[in-house]
Amino acid sequence: MSLRFQEIDWQPTPIGDISLRRRRHPESGEDVYEVKLGDEFLMSSLFTAGEVALAELALAEAPGTALDVAVGGLGLGHTARAALDDPRVRSLTVIDALAEVIDWHRRGLVPLGTGLASDPRCRLVHGDFFALAAGPHGLDPDGPGRLFHAVLLDVDHSPRHVLHPRHAALYRPDGLRALAGHLHPDGVFALWSNDPPDDRFVSTLTEVFPRTAAHVVEFDNPLQGGTSSNTVYLAVKGPAAP
Repeated sequence: MSLRFQEIDWQPTPIGDISLRRRRHPESGEDVYEVKLGDEFLMSSLFTAGEVALAELALAEAPGTALDVAVGGLGLGHTARAALDDPRVRSLTVIDALAEVIDWHRRGLVPLGTGLASDPRCRLVHGDFFALAAGPHGLDPDGPGRLFHAVLLDVDHSPRHVLHPRHAALYRPDGLRALAGHLHPDGVFALWSNDPPDDRFVSTLTEVFPRTAAHVVEFDNPLQGGTSSNTVYLAVKGPAAP
């Protein structure tokens, strides 16, 4: 049986102190893993439906049977794991700005870490997703110009509530156009948000992508005695020019 509460790791980072904690759920007795940045909760293994749906909804729209996928934000690994569970995924590039988070997975400090780090299809890349998305060389530092069939992003709380001010540029038309340039024709961009659907952001998406949608993902919230929800935005790039 685990301790009731344990701080597994704590590290200073350029964007604040980050910590990985484990606690025992008082009712189920299961271990719950949590990540905090400073005093702010970033994620919990108690709530993963939105992270899983991010991958499942996006890949349901992705074209082809041999998919190259990029994920922005590793977290506790639930989006990456859900992507690898799709047998069509032949490669997964997971980009995270915090080397400490990648290290948790490689050291097996989080439940999904060892499986992700050892999967030959999966690469864990230390890098700035937002800078890579805005740049001309693309999301794979080892493959300039490489295109992806799907790009999944789960870093900020929402397009309006970003972790760093420089992230905001990606959610504007020019930032989205740059990101779309790293997708194959008919490729999919998917974004997780903790806020309800934002009509203004959907309108921005439609300036760049010909097909868009906002899916509400509901899940049980035992802490509040009801249900909560996340939003997954989907945006599909147009086909190749004839």
